[in-house]
Amino acid sequence: MKIKANTNFTGVDDYLFSHINNKVNEYLKDHKDAKIIRLGIGDVTKPLPKIVVDAMIKAANEMGVENTFRGYPPEHGYTFLKEAIRDYYKNFKVDLDLDTIFVSDGAKSDLGNILDILGDNKAYIPNPVYPVYLESNEMSGRTIEYVYGNEENHFVPLPSDSMSTGIIYLCSPNNPTGSVYSYEGLTKWVEFARKTGSLIIFDAAYEAFIVGDYPHSIYEIEGAKECAIEICSFSKQAGFTGVRCGYSIVPKELDANGYSLYKLWKRRQATKFNGVSYITQRAAEAALSEEGIKACQENIKYYRRNALLIKEVLDKKNIWHTGGDNSPYIWLKCPNNMKSWDFFDYLLDKANIVGTPGEGFGTSGTYFFRLTAFGSYENTIEACKRLEELL
Repeated sequence: MKIKANTNFTGVDDYLFSHINNKVNEYLKDHKDAKIIRLGIGDVTKPLPKIVVDAMIKAANEMGVENTFRGYPPEHGYTFLKEAIRDYYKNFKVDLDLDTIFVSDGAKSDLGNILDILGDNKAYIPNPVYPVYLESNEMSGRTIEYVYGNEENHFVPLPSDSMSTGIIYLCSPNNPTGSVYSYEGLTKWVEFARKTGSLIIFDAAYEAFIVGDYPHSIYEIEGAKECAIEICSFSKQAGFTGVRCGYSIVPKELDANGYSLYKLWKRRQATKFNGVSYITQRAAEAALSEEGIKACQENIKYYRRNALLIKEVLDKKNIWHTGGDNSPYIWLKCPNNMKSWDFFDYLLDKANIVGTPGEGFGTSGTYFFRLTAFGSYENTIEACKRLEELL
C-alpha cells in the first residue's frame, strides 16, 4: 500500500501489564505447581453491590418491553446519570453544569481521546505515571517533559520555574504511588496553569478512596474551572472494571486560543462515540444513590484493610513506602537497593507474588515497586506472610 502509517506508534513499548503477564506465563511453564498471588494489575475482586446488579437486571428487563425499550443512548449520557453525578459532586461543595458532564465507557478512553481536541502542545507528565498519559501523547507525536516525583517530594511534585505553557497531567490519589495532593499543593498547580495559560487534565479515578482533609475534585480549588478538565471512573469506586463506565467534566469556561474546549469535546463525542448502554448507566446511577455509595464504600473498606496489612509488614521491615491510606496502591522502595525488574523476578521466584515494577511507570520508579490491595483478603494475608519471611 502507498498510504502512510502513523509511525508514532512504532516508538511505544509493549503495554506494561501485557509484558508482566507474559513474564508470569513464562515462569509458570517451568513452575506449574506455583501458587501465584497477583498483586500487580489494579483490577477489583469484590463483586458488584446488590443494588447495582438489581438496577442492571431491571434495566435489562425494560429493554425487553416495547414501551420501555431504548435505542441509541444520548452520546453525552442520559440525564438521570448526569444528575446523579452532579449531586455526588455536591458532597464536595462543587456545583456542576449538567451540560459539562460527558458520560463515557471509562476514564482510560477519555484520557486517550481528549487529545483529539488539543493541538500541538507540550505535555507535562508525572514520572512515575500511569502509562496511558505518556503513551497516548507519544502516539500523537507530542513533545513530552517530565515532572519528577521522588522520596523528597513524597511523589507529589509541584510546578517548577523551568515549566511553561502546556498540557499538565495530575492524578490524585496517584497511580502508581498512592500519594494524594493537599489543597495547598493542588492550589499551586491551578495558579500555575492560570498564570501560564496551561490546561490541567486531572485524573480523579481513585477519589472514593480518600479519607481525611484532601480534595476529591480539582474543582474544589478556586479558578480550576478556567484551566482544568476532570476525568473520573466507576471502575474503582463501584467495581466497574468489567462493566465500563466513566465520565469527563469539561467546563464551559475553558478557552483555548479562542476556541471553546467544551464545544470541541461535545462535537468530538457526537461524531466518534455512540454513548454508553442504558443498562450500564442505570447501574452507575444506582452506585451513586445513598444506598449505592454506602455499599461501594464497604468494598473500598475491604481493600483498605488489605492495604493496611501490607503496610504493617513494610513498617515492621523498615521499608520506605507511601500510599495505602487513601489509595489501593502501596508504593515501596525495593530492599537492598535492587532495581524494580530485579525485585519483580526475585519476588516471583522466591515468594510467588506478582507486583508491578516501578520502572514500568517511568525512570523515577527504577528502585520502587507497586503492590495493590485489590486481592482477596485471604490472598493478601498469605502474601503478607510470604513477604515477612522473604524481606
